[in-house]
Amino acid sequence: QVQVVESGGGLVQPGGSLRLSCAASGSIFSIYAMGWYRQAPGKQRELVAHITSDGNTNYVDSVKGRFTISRDNAKNTVYLQMNSLEPEDTAVYYCNVVGRTSGDYFYNSWGKGTQVTVSS
Repeated sequence: QVQVVESGGGLVQPGGSLRLSCAASGSIFSIYAMGWYRQAPGKQRELVAHITSDGNTNYVDSVKGRFTISRDNAKNTVYLQMNSLEPEDTAVYYCNVVGRTSGDYFYNSWGKGTQVTVSS
């Protein structure tokens, strides 16, 4: 079993910054990819940013140039640096981790989410 825990959300004013962290733990043999998703009230969950094991990244258009995803493979941790935050970024942010366990099972694990609110 693989556990995923997010942290770093909160309330910030427009134009401000936040850094989200996500740590995966448990029976991890390998991690293929890690990603951040978000879901605003009344909207579908969307992919915000994604990073593969070899460091390739992709972002939803609305955050390009403002958000940066990075990972620490030694710590099984992924980060999301969010700058120039806008009220439209308000959502619950979820971390997703995909890989194989030490028992050679595929896993696709989600965290419980962390709230990000951008408001003056």
